[in-house]
Amino acid sequence: MSAVPAAPHPASADGSESVEQRYNLLLHPPRPRSGWQVVPARVTAMCVVELRKLRHDRAELYTRAVQPALWLLIFGQTFSRIKAIPTGDVPYVDYLAPGIIAQSAMFIAIFYGIMIIWERDSGVLTKLLVTPTPRAALVAGKAFAAGVKAVIQGAVVVVIAALMGVALTWNPLRLLAAAVVVVLGSAFFSCLSMTIAAIVLTRDRLMGIGQAITMPLFFASNALYPVALMPGWLQTVSKANPLSYQVDALRGLLIGTPAHLAADCGVLVLAALAGITAAAALLGRLAR
Repeated sequence: MSAVPAAPHPASADGSESVEQRYNLLLHPPRPRSGWQVVPARVTAMCVVELRKLRHDRAELYTRAVQPALWLLIFGQTFSRIKAIPTGDVPYVDYLAPGIIAQSAMFIAIFYGIMIIWERDSGVLTKLLVTPTPRAALVAGKAFAAGVKAVIQGAVVVVIAALMGVALTWNPLRLLAAAVVVVLGSAFFSCLSMTIAAIVLTRDRLMGIGQAITMPLFFASNALYPVALMPGWLQTVSKANPLSYQVDALRGLLIGTPAHLAADCGVLVLAALAGITAAAALLGRLAR
């Protein structure tokens, strides 16, 4: 007995419409997203690409932790014993720890321009610049990747400080806010490094300038001692130094000293935006 032929599927018309829609997509691609929608995605993508490089050189984070550890173990312990720097009721090692976290983050970010020059020499930067990604998104992605690296470095310093008995907070919200502060400060200093790289164009010159400005930026801040102990002219320089605002915010968040968190974060946000703008404007010089 022969089988009864199956009736046509009622959704065949819908299927033909779906095929027709697919062909329409091939002939008429969807409208691209506008700039305000695509920029965050491009920034995130660039940040992820930069962070993936850590898989090939994880030892970098551990070796960079040696210097801040020495500052805490040697400088902090010695000056705590001689009591040469008055810090009120706060032990000097506790006072110093947020400054060393900010210092280690700055040291990572201030030489970030070397990576840009390496990408220029290898041809990677030229390929990135011809993509539709805005230059500000390229710079911002790299800047915030430097900030995430600095957060990882700062976490190592926090562990070392905790082992030394430093009275740091373990409030998750305060730690998260401290991570944001580190990212903002690192974003500015990495953009400063990229701006200098676009001006000097060579790794040797960038290394020389980076080494020349890191220690003045560090000592002309409140990382090691209160601003009140500085001479008048150095206090003026300290007020113009973004590192001072980063350290002040970290002290307020991590050890609970009086701080101006709103003003500190406002300055860091403005500094990061100014750094991204300057680096994006000069990035094309590296590809010429």
